[in-house]
Amino acid sequence: MHGNFERTKKKLNVAMKEVKQGFTTIGEAAQPVRNRIEALYEKSPLKGSKLLALALVVLAVFWIGSGILIPHHEAPAATVAQQAEQKFRVAVSTVNAQEYQPRLVLSGRTEADKKVSVVARTQAIVTELRVKRGDRVKAGDVLAVLTDDGRNAQLQQARALVLQRKAEFEARTQLIEKGNLPKLDANNISSQLRAAEAALAQAEAEIERIRIVAPWDGVVDQVSAEQGQFLMMMPSMGAGSGPNEIAKMISLDPIIAIVEVSEKKLSGVRLGEEAELRLVSGEIVKGKVRYISKSAAATTRTYRVDIEAANPDNKIPDGITTEVAILMAKVQATKVPRSALTFSAQGKLGIRAVNGENKVVFIPIELIDDEQQSMWVKGIPDGTRVIVQGQDFVREDQVVEAVTAEQLNAKR
Repeated sequence: MHGNFERTKKKLNVAMKEVKQGFTTIGEAAQPVRNRIEALYEKSPLKGSKLLALALVVLAVFWIGSGILIPHHEAPAATVAQQAEQKFRVAVSTVNAQEYQPRLVLSGRTEADKKVSVVARTQAIVTELRVKRGDRVKAGDVLAVLTDDGRNAQLQQARALVLQRKAEFEARTQLIEKGNLPKLDANNISSQLRAAEAALAQAEAEIERIRIVAPWDGVVDQVSAEQGQFLMMMPSMGAGSGPNEIAKMISLDPIIAIVEVSEKKLSGVRLGEEAELRLVSGEIVKGKVRYISKSAAATTRTYRVDIEAANPDNKIPDGITTEVAILMAKVQATKVPRSALTFSAQGKLGIRAVNGENKVVFIPIELIDDEQQSMWVKGIPDGTRVIVQGQDFVREDQVVEAVTAEQLNAKR
């Protein structure tokens, strides 16, 4: 017991020495502060207040000594080994490739199936104009009637001449057979009959030209002539641009939607494949691919594709903007959440996944089609565990803790 007392006494002596040394250190450290305070005190209007000056000195000494007598200890940091054991938790989803038919969505315009300028093929005056702009006509309907100008008389004359030549031909043929006329006259009378028949055909055609008819079912888009107008034949001018034009017609059934497809996507477009037309009004019309151009446009390097759609009521006009969705050839693709897509350090688009060793790997992908919440992509092997949550907070080759999205949300 006496030994314990001696040891305690020695410890107290050592502690007292340390405290005395501490106060000595505080005094030495506080001396510059004290001198500064005394200098300020001499200049201060509070010179007579010694109590205030003393209080300032005591506060300064306490402030300096607080860091010596009461040391602040920080919590020890975790070791490197402990930090390594704390793996970042990510949510994964196992995916597999499946057969998918992507859609190619493009912006295009509608176009009438047929357009034509109806012109007069003879010189005459318009006596009747039987259509107006917007009329729907059938093939063979009369659009306008021109003046006769003696064409009926010429037709009657041509018919009479044909009858005369036929009678002469029959009579002379009998005489030749009986030997009363030379056989050389047979060619002469045959030529006269054929010439008369040709003149009749020409007169009949001329009569038909005074009746301007619709070439096919359609809509009269524009009426160019007026009643009483004289129409002239001017072959040097292009169709529809001369003074012999009667009207312009268009056919809107079927309606054609025209889009331009890039050379990269052209291989997936096939004739007869189904398509959808979404009009500016919101209406959706079914159609199919009717034509694929084999020659690219010189400026855009794209290929024209025509989609045909039924338009029996002519509701879809010519020249309006439409969105066209074409079903393309089926491919093997993988469906992943849209949020799973990310970029690598090199700027490549892809997904991050977890391999068998729970290490993060980056897989580049090729976009096939997109939906509202997911994407269809190529390049992901079957059975891949795609990171669907936390992919932007990990790096390649990092070991992580992979759980399902349900487990990750439950732990949170």
